[in-house]
Amino acid sequence: MVAIFPHVIPVRQTGGAICNVCRVANALPGLTSPLGATPRDGGTNFAVASGIAEAVEVCLFDEAGTQTLLQLPDYDDGVWHGFVPSVGPGQAYGYRVHGPWDPGRGLRCNPAKLLLDPYTRAVRGQVSFGPEVFDYEWGNADAPSSLDSAGHVPLSLVTDAMFRWGADKSPGHSFCDTIVYEAHVKGLTMRHPGVPEPLRGTYAGLGHDAVIEHLTGLGVTAIELLPVHQYVPDDFLLERGLTNYWGYQSIGYFAPHNAYSAAVRSGPDGGYAGFGGPWGVVDEFKGMVRALHLAGIEVILDVVFNHTAEGDTNGPALCFRGLDNPAYYRLDPGDPRSYYDTTGTGNSLNVGNPVTLQLIMDSLRYWLTEMHVDGFRFDLAATLGRQDGDFSSGSAFFDLVGQDPVVSQAKLFAEPWDVGQMDSYDLGRFPARWHEWNGKYRDSMRDFWRSHAIGLGEFATRFAGSADLYAGSRRAPTASVNLITVHDGFTLRDLVSYDDKHNEANGESNRDGTGDNRSWNCGAEGPTADPSIQALRQRQSRAMLATLMLSLGVPLLLGGDELGRTQGGNNNAYCQDNEISWYDWSAVDGDLLAFTSALVRFRRAHPVFRRRRYATGVDVSELGWFTPGGTAMTQADWDDGSALAIGVYLDGSDDPDVDEDGKPELDDDFIVLVNAWWEPLEFTIPPAKDGQEWQEEIDTYDPADAVGASLAAGGQVTVGPRSVLVLRSPLAAAEPSAGSTEPSAGTAEPSA
Repeated sequence: MVAIFPHVIPVRQTGGAICNVCRVANALPGLTSPLGATPRDGGTNFAVASGIAEAVEVCLFDEAGTQTLLQLPDYDDGVWHGFVPSVGPGQAYGYRVHGPWDPGRGLRCNPAKLLLDPYTRAVRGQVSFGPEVFDYEWGNADAPSSLDSAGHVPLSLVTDAMFRWGADKSPGHSFCDTIVYEAHVKGLTMRHPGVPEPLRGTYAGLGHDAVIEHLTGLGVTAIELLPVHQYVPDDFLLERGLTNYWGYQSIGYFAPHNAYSAAVRSGPDGGYAGFGGPWGVVDEFKGMVRALHLAGIEVILDVVFNHTAEGDTNGPALCFRGLDNPAYYRLDPGDPRSYYDTTGTGNSLNVGNPVTLQLIMDSLRYWLTEMHVDGFRFDLAATLGRQDGDFSSGSAFFDLVGQDPVVSQAKLFAEPWDVGQMDSYDLGRFPARWHEWNGKYRDSMRDFWRSHAIGLGEFATRFAGSADLYAGSRRAPTASVNLITVHDGFTLRDLVSYDDKHNEANGESNRDGTGDNRSWNCGAEGPTADPSIQALRQRQSRAMLATLMLSLGVPLLLGGDELGRTQGGNNNAYCQDNEISWYDWSAVDGDLLAFTSALVRFRRAHPVFRRRRYATGVDVSELGWFTPGGTAMTQADWDDGSALAIGVYLDGSDDPDVDEDGKPELDDDFIVLVNAWWEPLEFTIPPAKDGQEWQEEIDTYDPADAVGASLAAGGQVTVGPRSVLVLRSPLAAAEPSAGSTEPSAGTAEPSA
């Protein structure tokens, strides 16, 4: 027999106040689907999954904090459900779960703990850490805590789906046309002078004209937002006076994080654009998406379905742990008290359980259909492929995504690794439709531009779309998401300004963060007044940005790199919700911004750099490789491990891609001359087509000097140290020279 609360229970709330918990009659019979709180027929249907619970109560809260408890009367197919009349949008609630308490077997039901609804669309409040939020007694982990967590944990909110989307539609950019901009809602907007102060750091601020004008001026096609699911800061960070700024501690997979909401800040009476109070966060987020779509910008969410904010077995009980611990989390088979952790956070979601899989799929569909986002970047995505322990591209999760008519059509990006397993690095192993953060591209290009001899074959392979990783499984170059810097690590400015990390502000004596940065400070650690070092850092930045935008694949630009943003050498600013992470719009590097914007425009204007297929031309090679002397690369040239310079020929009219109407996407021809030596290097223009003349288009050594005299085959041009020079020959009907020594398609790439 399960113990149920008596009719009136004194509950000690925050600050020591006593309030009453009133128990009334059971809820009316309800529906098992949809899960969550759904307004209908003059009331709200509540449905929550738990296969181990013996009784579930929904707790309704009024503005004074008084709880009204109603037992959900029915249990069918693993779901507890009931209908409560006269309850509608705005109602705050939570669940209490009665059932077995046996931590040794992984069972942790404790009705003293108020739990979030896993399907809640909005959340009110934050976690106030203390013994109340833990399901066990401090000092005795086997004993259930009797302390009520109400008043110390956030509440779920009933919402509805009413929003005037108008004619909103996804911009629908193809992957080959996509340029991703990774950003943080707060970091991007918090110090922007064009954003009204009440909107800074919010979804409304991100949807403001001033921010959108920057994004459209830069030319990116998609913004990838660091986690916006409701999350919980780590208590150890709060004790240090810090917080979890990045947000990789999710607890509500359907709810926009309420701290980023101007509506929540303004309160129920202040309102933002008519959306006042906690519930307004949903409409505010939708308004942001609508504004970005109107500007032609897609919205990608960074989602954390590999673990939750509840941490290890000693963590707080906020939602999943108290509902059905074995269903939602992977338990250690030899010790079910503990979690099997492949994420480094203390727990891993159980993607081998249908309840968890349904939660993930329902969340993805919700954000696509109700919130109108365009895709997702999956954090530590290898964990999602561990249905039975080892990573498999045929896991249930990938199969569900592949057959889902909604989710399969979204943009799907993977961080293709996780933590601590023999098979944690799974780059190149994801299924069709998935596009992977290419860690090999990042590492190789960083090394190449600090003049480390990685081999020209490695540079060429990464530049040309990483066919070694993707072509074998018949995936396109766009399966490779090319990146130089992302949120996790140095910014671009810091990559060329620091040899070592400087994470002292994180409070861990600089022990946190990777030591493998592949960075180079160009002669001085950190800020310097030396003009020669400053100029070198600028050239290094331009060379890497040019490489990124000219490579086949999907380029990802870390937000702020175009501005020269620095974090002072902090390569792990996950806990820095302050000026270390926020963009400093008063210190914009105008020249770098102009150069980056020009690069983006150049890429968008020329389909030859956005090919959807690997090189296959037969008449004139689409992609040719040359020595600085202008001769075709031989196997001996590829095998020269010390070489740091190469020429790339791209034919814009040989076997081009076709547009949606079947029209060939013809383009100019280009030669990209790459010099990673620390001295200038003379290149000879290779022969290609009769009568071709070449004009300098981009010069990363000196962008202001990119227009020079016309050059012909056999002519010579000097490429500055650690620089890229792009030459263009306008599209013409010229035929290949009969005596051309251009390499055939068979020698376009180095051998393995």
